[in-house]
Amino acid sequence: MEALDLARWQFGVTTVYHFLFVPLTIGLGVFVAGLQTAWHRTGKEHYLRLTKFFGKLFLINFAMGVVTGIVQEFQFGMNWSEYSVFVGDVFGAPLALEALLAFFMESTFLGLWIFGWDKLPKRVHLATIWAAVIGSNLSAYFILAANAWMKHPVGYEVVDGRARMTDLWAVLTNSTALAQVPHVIAASFIVAGGFVLAVSGHRLLKGDTTFRSPLRGALVMTAIAGAVVAGSGDMSAKLMYEQQPMKLAAAEGLTHDTKGAPFHVLPGIEIPKLLSFLSTNDFEATVQGSEDIQRRLEEKFGPGDYRPNQEVVFWSYRVMLGFGLSTVGLSVLGLWLTRRRRQVPPWYAKALVLALPLPLLAVIGGWLLSEIGRQPWTVAGELLTASSVSPGVSLAEVATSLTLFTLLYGVLAMAEVVLLVRSVRKGPELPPAPAVEPVREPSLMY
Repeated sequence: MEALDLARWQFGVTTVYHFLFVPLTIGLGVFVAGLQTAWHRTGKEHYLRLTKFFGKLFLINFAMGVVTGIVQEFQFGMNWSEYSVFVGDVFGAPLALEALLAFFMESTFLGLWIFGWDKLPKRVHLATIWAAVIGSNLSAYFILAANAWMKHPVGYEVVDGRARMTDLWAVLTNSTALAQVPHVIAASFIVAGGFVLAVSGHRLLKGDTTFRSPLRGALVMTAIAGAVVAGSGDMSAKLMYEQQPMKLAAAEGLTHDTKGAPFHVLPGIEIPKLLSFLSTNDFEATVQGSEDIQRRLEEKFGPGDYRPNQEVVFWSYRVMLGFGLSTVGLSVLGLWLTRRRRQVPPWYAKALVLALPLPLLAVIGGWLLSEIGRQPWTVAGELLTASSVSPGVSLAEVATSLTLFTLLYGVLAMAEVVLLVRSVRKGPELPPAPAVEPVREPSLMY
């Protein structure tokens, strides 16, 4: 084993761990803002209680996301200095926009929201939470634009072995980013929807009928987000056919160029010609296979293995599809079961609690498909992963930092779970009891 192998493991572990918090923060923030808007418009007390309840869960998750994100960025200088040197002049702009504009906007207005209860006018206070969630979505956009550049580099030139940005607008409007951003944002709403559904199901089983309204809201949000994920996923698949044919071949287990390529549901179960149609809208189109792509890449770039880990990519794709569709299907079923103000069946509430891991596993599968499918490149066609690692870092040093991060993240995970479970079990705070005027005895008149 080399330092490169452990460095990849470390970045993979920290990225997946961090990505557990990011989609929940994005989607749950919008949900909390929606609840506060409902309270502002209706004046109903239970919307205020729900806003503060889910707001607490949102803040716990937000704090964990910030901590894990900072640790992740340290690795660019620690383990991936050659990568940082190559991409720094391109990544500098979107990452600066993310930090100086989006994150500061998010954190500043979130601070005003936290401390502004009963201090700011109701409209101003409502605006702060919406500004915070807009900031979090902008942050996601800039990060995803930088990530999309690694899959489909545009708006740059290579000078003295470094990528130099020539067109910021091309980087920010990269076709890969324009497909990836709505896909990830909508997937974040599915994650948040699954979380709210699980929490609401648990509270309904405890007899707290207040949670019927957030359950219905989360069902609608998850179902709509599922439609957006499907549409943007179709767009991403067509771009993958053009820009990342090796990833597409690995995701489908296709080894040779095939006209009218089938879609493999599972090994041994296929739908004839569907992959060609999904990739090009043509049932008879030819889809490239991994072995033939490998041969062509060797002719272009020289000897080497240009295939990703095909088993991981193949199964990650199916985990993403299977668990994501299961979550969306469960939400559509819930909309039917609770139509016309019908009560939530206890068996369905239990199913929602048990289904909590499904959307999280789906986004992890999607992230593994996205990143491992690009291998062996960190920047497609320009920089190999093997050439991106820091030359002066030893195996022992990476092993030490990996061990420390794993232990630290284990402690943080337990802390988050304890805080979330404790808050969910406690439930929303009850409204203060109305003041009772003391009863005065009538004075005796003499």
